[in-house]
Amino acid sequence: MGNGMSDQTGLLSNLPCFKSVHIAILGLDSAGKTTVLYRLQFNEFVNTVPTKGFNSEKVKVTLGDSRTVSFHFWDVGGQEKLRPLWKSYTRCTDGIVFVVDSVDAERMEEAKTELHKIARSSETQGVPVLIVANKQDLRHALSVEEIKKMLALGELASITPWHLQPTCAIIGDGLKEGLEKLYDMILKRKKMHSLTKRLL
Repeated sequence: MGNGMSDQTGLLSNLPCFKSVHIAILGLDSAGKTTVLYRLQFNEFVNTVPTKGFNSEKVKVTLGDSRTVSFHFWDVGGQEKLRPLWKSYTRCTDGIVFVVDSVDAERMEEAKTELHKIARSSETQGVPVLIVANKQDLRHALSVEEIKKMLALGELASITPWHLQPTCAIIGDGLKEGLEKLYDMILKRKKMHSLTKRLL
């Protein structure tokens, strides 16, 4: 259980301040978005109810090489009527966490449509996406390869960096590894931006 993701304020006081990274957590309703958020926030399972609007939390996460990063997460409701509001949360975002239910094969096409819509939006083109294949602990969970195929990840615009991470949000398996990949993609993008600015 202990994966070092709780807010260790005492240990952090000696470290330099890190700029907060803005992350939108999106996905269909019941995929496990809020479970992901509160597993990261409290390092424990929190029983959740469907999100009617959004949840916002700042979470300090210690990544692999002892980097401590402050993530500002916006977890937005995934019901169909709320999805038009996603744009408000993806504007100026540093990264997107898109959560899919690995057991819900029937709605994978719907998830694919929404994911591709986000990736193709002019406001979010090039924004790194971490696809969280949640509920991998369940018996009928689709494999990572099946999910990759069903979400047509190979078709995502070449300018959208992405990583597919198998997880179990209830116990936290895979979440930290996924965040490390997302953070690395964000850093790479920021470096490219500053390099481009210098060349202009």
